[in-house]
Amino acid sequence: MAASSPRDRSSARAFLGPSLSAVRSGLREAVSIERLMLAAKTALAAGLAWFAAQLMPEPISQYPYYAPLGALVSMYPTVADSLRKGLQSLLGLALGIGVAMVVASFTETSALAIAVVIGFGVLVGGLPRMGTARDWVPLAALFVLVAGGGRREDFSLAYLGQMGVGVAIGFAVNWLVFPPLRYSAITPAFRRLRHTLGDQLDEMALALNESSPQNHQDWASREELLAETASRVRRVVEAAEESARVNPRRWRRRRDLAADLADLRAVERSTFQVQDITDLLSGVIGGEDESSAIPVDVMPRLGDALSATADVLRAWGESDSLPDVLARAEGTIDAVSRTYYEAATAHGASVSVAAAVSLSLARIIRVVRSREEGEHPDTRRVG
Repeated sequence: MAASSPRDRSSARAFLGPSLSAVRSGLREAVSIERLMLAAKTALAAGLAWFAAQLMPEPISQYPYYAPLGALVSMYPTVADSLRKGLQSLLGLALGIGVAMVVASFTETSALAIAVVIGFGVLVGGLPRMGTARDWVPLAALFVLVAGGGRREDFSLAYLGQMGVGVAIGFAVNWLVFPPLRYSAITPAFRRLRHTLGDQLDEMALALNESSPQNHQDWASREELLAETASRVRRVVEAAEESARVNPRRWRRRRDLAADLADLRAVERSTFQVQDITDLLSGVIGGEDESSAIPVDVMPRLGDALSATADVLRAWGESDSLPDVLARAEGTIDAVSRTYYEAATAHGASVSVAAAVSLSLARIIRVVRSREEGEHPDTRRVG
């Protein structure tokens, strides 16, 4: 058998690499502190629900196994999800019971009756804003029709009652026992994005002064990376906001989530501007668009403005010297404007790209300054 070539082995690693990475990531998530805590709380809630189910009156106590099921279906990583999806499960259960009782009043259990119950259950589950309830309607209808037998009323009462007990216990456990509050990930996520944007501007500034920039254009293909990094920040902020709802710990660990959302909108605007600058400079610096080449006299000034704006993004939210950094960046952007105006006036040079980049940098500065001064970014135009 012929030995595999280095190229084949490289291709195999490229094929297997993402899968192995995904497996490792999944394993880390499965044994994370939050996941282990959720497993422990779910186990506790299920045990308490089983104990409480034995204390229920007849005929409800004859079906104790539905109480742990109710605890299980109500246990989610956030308290708000536990409440919302637990109530949705009970809604779907009640609607499914109703569907089964209506069908059972016309016919005995049969293949046709099961088909009708499932069909109507799926239709009812498709109503707007059903959420988790949509899955429970046909399931509950089937259980009541088939398992209820000649005691469908008693079975339905027990089914709904025990599930209600389990849902209540599950929510109570999740609400009382270390309800997760995902604040800690917000600041690092913002920091990563701001530094990523700053690094992108710095690399473009360096490319402006390189003799062969087309050989060093990794930055030119990073627009998707910038967008994905910004999307991760949005997911982190939204997860923190969701975790704070109906969470008693939010009163002990106060955080201004409205300010975080305002910062999110501001940093997303900055990301858009950096993406726009990347798109503008990738063709010009790479030599693909000679008609829009940046005048030689303008390049050093534009590089300074890019670097100064990069410093602003990195100092944003992290340094007391941000006002000074902002002032310096505004000065470099003004210098770019004067230089490209002189180049256009004296030599008739094309300055459209330099002007567009300068405008995008000015917009970033205005976004950061508006947040530094405590203004909501939606209350003023940027750029």
